[in-house]
Amino acid sequence: MENPLVITMGDPTGIGPEIIIKALLEGELDRFSCPLVVAGDLAILQRAARLLGVEPIVYGDVLSISGKSIQVMNLTELSAEEVEYGAPDHACGKAMARYIDWAAEQCLAGRAVGMVTAPINKKAINEAGVAFPGHTELLADRCDVSKVVMMLAGDRLRVCLVTTHIALADVPAHLTTAEIVSTIRIVNTELKTRFGIDQPRLAVLGLNPHAGESGLFGAEELNVIAPAIEAARAEGIAATGPHSADTLFHFAVEGQYDAVICMYHDQGLIPLKLLHFEDGVNVTLGLPIIRTSVDHGTAYDLAGTGKASCASLVAAIRMAEQMTEK
Repeated sequence: MENPLVITMGDPTGIGPEIIIKALLEGELDRFSCPLVVAGDLAILQRAARLLGVEPIVYGDVLSISGKSIQVMNLTELSAEEVEYGAPDHACGKAMARYIDWAAEQCLAGRAVGMVTAPINKKAINEAGVAFPGHTELLADRCDVSKVVMMLAGDRLRVCLVTTHIALADVPAHLTTAEIVSTIRIVNTELKTRFGIDQPRLAVLGLNPHAGESGLFGAEELNVIAPAIEAARAEGIAATGPHSADTLFHFAVEGQYDAVICMYHDQGLIPLKLLHFEDGVNVTLGLPIIRTSVDHGTAYDLAGTGKASCASLVAAIRMAEQMTEK
């Protein structure tokens, strides 16, 4: 059998199980040429199927619903009756980490071509003893990589973050020329190797309003960001900036850039989610493995209702499959 693409189930109390089953039911998973396997919990997936009004059949490691089937690696034995939507306990926190660890192990060993992750609860995995702020940092540790880049992408826009899950007040102190150069290098290399772009056009944003207005609104552009761009250009990378964030995204969406390098989380994710709220994909660049993810959270307000969209999951699987073909 061809090596599969692994889908991790994510938070058992969130929408992850539902969107996996919904994608299966709607025939979306039939569109992929590579085999798929879910790293998760059969009981929780069965509950999700019943929530969507269908009775699942399990034979061996295969979950079958309305004539459509998917392989499941049953890594935990959670009680579907006791797992409450929106309230992950210690066991659920450990389960989320277990799914990620197993998928990463398969990819690193060459037994899987990549992994696609459903959303997790960061607090729950931390309380379960897995001390990482999210998927990205956990996978960097498991892959023994010191620097990775979070990229969020859709058909119209790609944004890449220099800093991720830190307080806004801490961002300036974390911005160094070396860190920005490293981010630009990784994005440039990965767009070439994983996405087949010969010479990526990278727009690097400033930190302050109007990109600092020549130092009037802050010195980070002059002292930190511009030197990073100059260093990247000296290496032959097509990076420009620092650009003012309030205007640059217009030109990026028009197709003038292949990716936008953003200084902090919301600087990039607000425009990305405005355009790609349903079908955005989170990609971890700089890993030795392929990893994409849905670009949304556990959506506890929707969990258990059957109303959550599977569009982002399907887009994440599609992007991972495309990346394996480069």
